[in-house]
Amino acid sequence: MKRIAVAALLGGLVMFLWGAVSHMLTPLGEAGFSSMPPAGEPAVTGALTANVPDEGLYMFPGMDERARTTKEGQEEWMRRYAAGPSGLLVYHPHGGATMNARLLGTELLTNILAVALAAWAAAHARNYGRRLALVTAFGLAAWLSIEVSYWNWYGFPTTYLLAQLVDQVAGFFFAGLVVAKLVRPGTAAA
Repeated sequence: MKRIAVAALLGGLVMFLWGAVSHMLTPLGEAGFSSMPPAGEPAVTGALTANVPDEGLYMFPGMDERARTTKEGQEEWMRRYAAGPSGLLVYHPHGGATMNARLLGTELLTNILAVALAAWAAAHARNYGRRLALVTAFGLAAWLSIEVSYWNWYGFPTTYLLAQLVDQVAGFFFAGLVVAKLVRPGTAAA
């Protein structure tokens, strides 16, 4: 277990560093994102400030109680959704930090925990190549489970989807280089 813990810490740090490189030094971090036209942004943010007081994740058009409980309401909502506009809005009415110690610490911790799971699984593989492939597969599984669903259900841009494929798989691959070296068969039982 000590080898798994060390592999999780070091591999999680490698994944964290990859995330910094991929988001600050490559176009991966911004792929698929668009900015509002500068002339229209004040009108949109003003309307949000005036009409949406609470922080949250909003879907529009929204579903009211009638849309949730009646067939007619559901059909009306589906028509409104199909007609557009539709979307998701992650909303913070009072702004927030773009980067601080709490955000960076949370990212590092979640990277370490993800690599810990992959390291535990990799400890059951017989050789370096299989351990590396297994850890890398965790990145592909995460991408398929999360990012492809966002693309499928919420219309996230394909450019974003493909950038996340590279980012997730590469992050787990680089972490896997460390994990595959440190863990061995039987490590998980020790």
